[in-house]
Amino acid sequence: MNIHEYQGKSILQVHDVPVQEGFIAENADHAKLVAEELQKRFGTEIFVIKAQIHAGGRGKGGGVKIARSPVEAAEVAARMIGMTLVTPQTGPAGKLVNKVLIARDVYYKGESDIREFYMSILLDRKRSAYVIMYSTEGGMDIEEVAVKKPEAIFTEVIDPAIGLLDFQIRTIAFNLGLQGKAFKEMLPFVRRLWNAYVASDASLIEINPLLKTSDDRILAVDCKVTLDDNSLFRHPELAAMRDLSEEDPTEVEATDHSLNYVKLDGDVGCMVNGAGLAMATMDLIQLSGGKPANFLDVGGGANAKTVEAGFRIILKDPNVRAILVNIFGGIVRCDRVASGIIEAYKTIGDIKVPVIVRLQGTNAIEAKDLIDNSGLKVIAATTFTDAAEKVRMALS
Repeated sequence: MNIHEYQGKSILQVHDVPVQEGFIAENADHAKLVAEELQKRFGTEIFVIKAQIHAGGRGKGGGVKIARSPVEAAEVAARMIGMTLVTPQTGPAGKLVNKVLIARDVYYKGESDIREFYMSILLDRKRSAYVIMYSTEGGMDIEEVAVKKPEAIFTEVIDPAIGLLDFQIRTIAFNLGLQGKAFKEMLPFVRRLWNAYVASDASLIEINPLLKTSDDRILAVDCKVTLDDNSLFRHPELAAMRDLSEEDPTEVEATDHSLNYVKLDGDVGCMVNGAGLAMATMDLIQLSGGKPANFLDVGGGANAKTVEAGFRIILKDPNVRAILVNIFGGIVRCDRVASGIIEAYKTIGDIKVPVIVRLQGTNAIEAKDLIDNSGLKVIAATTFTDAAEKVRMALS
């Protein structure tokens, strides 16, 4: 689950990680009050207004602006809230800005010796370990650094059974070229950042830029956090941070029906039970000349209503030219799936695209009888090869 920058910073603050202070605002009047409060607390004269969306590259799209007074902060917020922000990560459709973060200036106008770093903690599945990735080239896309200056990227591999060791933290500070007060400040920063990562069951925490101020403070200026969905039952306070307006409405609807759904860019909708079979089915679609329009796993507890909901979700995609239902009846019974397909036809009405159905396993014979006697325009398949051929014919 992705969360906003201000929410990520609130997680860091719980673990005493120093951040660029700021508050959220949802309208211009609120933005002015926030700026006045920052001015009162910190003597801030310059304010940073940041659009809060689930995408990076906000500055490139006009989603990060400077204001030099509370009144100007309100004016900037008024223009930003309600705009559709397009960044390299949003795609051409962009994302609607519903709120902004008003933050204090931490670059200390007129002072020098400021440095920007990059730091992230993530799970490396190949190593079965955690990795701290960091670089002296902060403030820019790490992918760009990897291409143009790979020697500037460092990593520390962390054994999950042992955790982050003190010598690794010192290595990080050395590799970033820090000394004196800044070196000493970096040591607890990394330790606390690691604590925040572990305690929140995050799969990613990314700080870019990680700032060394002119007076040698170490601050998280930006913060991207991705939480492990499977751990949210342990963290109701973090689960409450979910912003449904930032997610694909179809994927939200699928979650409400306990369906595992991911929208893709293809033309063949697929409904499958089990992630492994779903991946194989998408390969099958690709080999048959089509492209999968979605990943949809109905799971082991599928029933007629679940299958009907799956059909409705698939058919909301205007790019779908055919649907392949590929079910192996192990936990889920094939006749339940067949009943769901029949019910979907009755309630949705005439389904305009070809539907290829392959049902094998528990109660497959009963399922075939149900479909054969339903009078529906469904194309039956028995093997993978047969299903692939019928998908190809449906698309031709």
